[in-house]
Amino acid sequence: MTPYIAPPVAPAAPALPRLFAPPGVYRPQADTRLLAAALDQEELGPGTTVMEVGTGTGALALRAAGRGARVTAVDVSWPAVLTAYANARLRRLPVRVLHGDFAARTHGRRFDLVLANPPYVPSPDPGPPVRGAARAWDAGPTGRLVIDRICSWAPAVLRPGGVLLIVQSAMCGPPATVRLLEGAGLRAGVLLRAAVPWGPVLRSRRAWLEGRGLADSGEEWEELVVIRARQP
Repeated sequence: MTPYIAPPVAPAAPALPRLFAPPGVYRPQADTRLLAAALDQEELGPGTTVMEVGTGTGALALRAAGRGARVTAVDVSWPAVLTAYANARLRRLPVRVLHGDFAARTHGRRFDLVLANPPYVPSPDPGPPVRGAARAWDAGPTGRLVIDRICSWAPAVLRPGGVLLIVQSAMCGPPATVRLLEGAGLRAGVLLRAAVPWGPVLRSRRAWLEGRGLADSGEEWEELVVIRARQP
């Protein structure tokens, strides 16, 4: 099993294009840039099939399409789907954008590369939000409601040699993600990490996070990690 020990620090965050991003759609942030840095390390070409889970504005889907890959993107948010579609049209890049649950929309399909920036912020609410911008970040008391689903789903949609890149907070247990992926037969480990200041959502939940032991008293920085898992 790959231990969670001193993963590499991310290279300088790659520049992301300015995209149309209406209110309520998750804008590219530090986790998007970290996942983009991981994406830049993967070999892509005209025959590469890519799936992005939780596309938001479509920033990563467009980055992969710009390198020649055949890209499908999915999001549960209609505003995000329409935004990603509009950004793809504006940049004249052929990205297929789907609305709905990622597992349902990919049934029977397989990909060379899966990108995932799922909701991972621990929340006092036991279930995921059913509407609103918080659908992009709230993920139940452990922050793992969607991460765990991706870990069980990914092996079935990755072609032999296919790769999953998933970004998450260290607050919601990267070692658990690695264990689940390896238990499903993938070769997994932490690829990149980066420290970012707490944003307004974490700051608003400080007392609750500290009470659950998810954050130390006075903590101000969050570690983000990208986990890479490969189908043998």
